Amino acid sequence: MIFTSDNWAGAHPAISASLTTHAAGHASAYGTSDLDRKVEQTFNEIFGREVAVFFVGTGTAANALGLSAVTRPGGVTFCHREAHVLVDECGAPEFFSQGARLAPVDGAEGKMDLRQLEAQIGRFPPDFVHGGQPVAITLTQATESGTVYSADEIRAISGIAKAHGLALHMDGARFANALVALDLTPAQMTADLGVDFVSFGGTKNGCWCAEALVFLDPAAATQVPYIRKRGAQLFSKSRFIAAQFDAYFQDGLWLELARHANRMAARLQDGIESAEHARLGWRSPANETFPIVSRQRAAEMTAKGAKFYEWHAPASLAPALGSDEIMLRLVTSFATTEDEVDRFVDLLQ
Repeated sequence: MIFTSDNWAGAHPAISASLTTHAAGHASAYGTSDLDRKVEQTFNEIFGREVAVFFVGTGTAANALGLSAVTRPGGVTFCHREAHVLVDECGAPEFFSQGARLAPVDGAEGKMDLRQLEAQIGRFPPDFVHGGQPVAITLTQATESGTVYSADEIRAISGIAKAHGLALHMDGARFANALVALDLTPAQMTADLGVDFVSFGGTKNGCWCAEALVFLDPAAATQVPYIRKRGAQLFSKSRFIAAQFDAYFQDGLWLELARHANRMAARLQDGIESAEHARLGWRSPANETFPIVSRQRAAEMTAKGAKFYEWHAPASLAPALGSDEIMLRLVTSFATTEDEVDRFVDLLQ
């Protein structure tokens, strides 16, 4: 019963097989192989336009290098207060952007509140050199709370970004989970709504180690090859990242893996809602679930083989927790089985 993280899951057999297949023979290095070019064309097809694709090894690298590509002196990027870029990347976005800052924005269930976003941007007037200059907004899709921004919400954030001359970035570590939850195409969730560039994750959804930074307008990415090289993310044998994506996209595998993870989360949430000794913090459509249980119950479940993380409850919800209660984060993946879910729910009964 492993619900700690989708990073704990291994690689899907089709992706492992692709790595084995492409391990033989020789291929030109540094992203110039036929396989690299094939996968770049696949990205063009799934986004419905010509895009600029840069393979990297981690989601943190995609976020940090992408944001560094659009910053300016004194740059400020706006993100949710609980966003991964702010809380879990050890200052990498600030480091690679040579000191640009991240300004937190409040909002319920992991999503930025539009009025709060406008207010934060307003704290940096263009004629006040001491404060710095806004350069970008980054939204996490799916969010750290397992929720997803709707198309209308993304469009509204894009409108704010364009009104202030800011680039709009999407941290898509769980891009596929959000996509299938909304039943949209990649273009409908990004370029059609005004998103400028995407950190496109595959690692959490069945890949071994495959992430990509995707600029939806190649003209905006002219400096990214140099930024990636300087950031030590230009893999010489990049065909091994390409090999993962090649299998990932084949016959819609990436979407089916995400649908399975989301279905397992929905099954888990249904079970928690019917349990006497737990309750949901909120219902989420992607693959993260946040139940509230007693500390004793969590310890008993751990002793019986369940693995999960205790989670910090959002500020808006923390007062509702009893003195002996904690919030858990449960993450499902392509490898989660119905049996695991049902056994976990049984422990709550």
